[in-house]
Amino acid sequence: MKGSAGRHGKWLAATLFVALMSMPAVAADYVDVPAGAFQSVLPTADTPLDVSVAALAMRSEPVTNAEFLAFISAHPEWRRDQVPRLFAESRYLEHWPTANSIDAGQARQPVVKVSWFAAQAFCESEQARLPTWHEWEYVAAADATRRDARADPAWRNRILGWYERTSGGDLAQIGGDANAYGVRDLHGLVWEWVDDFNALFISADNRNQGDPDLLKFCGAGALSMQDRDNYAVLMRIAMLSSLKGADVTGNLGFRCVRPATEKSQ
Repeated sequence: MKGSAGRHGKWLAATLFVALMSMPAVAADYVDVPAGAFQSVLPTADTPLDVSVAALAMRSEPVTNAEFLAFISAHPEWRRDQVPRLFAESRYLEHWPTANSIDAGQARQPVVKVSWFAAQAFCESEQARLPTWHEWEYVAAADATRRDARADPAWRNRILGWYERTSGGDLAQIGGDANAYGVRDLHGLVWEWVDDFNALFISADNRNQGDPDLLKFCGAGALSMQDRDNYAVLMRIAMLSSLKGADVTGNLGFRCVRPATEKSQ
């Protein structure tokens, strides 16, 4: 009798977990980020080094496996067994036990092995989009009390140490300390897709192809890189610029942004 009750309890717990993971995601927490200007590490060809960023609202945390599971439940065309290879390579969501389930321990981990196309589709499903590089860089420059902590060598060294820990192993749960804007886990957990990831660098080969529009679009990043001491950010730029939209990696996730509410305009 006790054995039967124990088996029933385990079955009920498993059933409840599957049901919870199949429910629509709870409304995401977006926090307002006021407009501002800052010196970008990577200015574009037609934008001065002093970059202006309009007010926006950003997800306070990266998108989780549980949230992405709810998304593909509502949009099955983005399941790994249905998505066209044009939009996601073969390793897409391969760390999930099945095409439409996750392990209990994965629920609060950031979703990774997700393509740019899938990340953008998720953001569009909540009337949002991926941030641009300058938007992401602007918010990620903050520490807990300062909106721009990049001039602090101790802060830069701590960021670099975090990046070294994202190179492998099991992912941690979401829930790091918030920065001055109320945004969490921009560093030290996963790297993140940005909307214009393929405009961050230009290769020497492309520069020699005689296409000035391509040079302008790619921002001549390899020619005008600023603040080479900020090695952790340069690592991120190099990684993003090497990818294609269908690519996935085990340490690359994403978050979304929306237009700012009236109070932050």
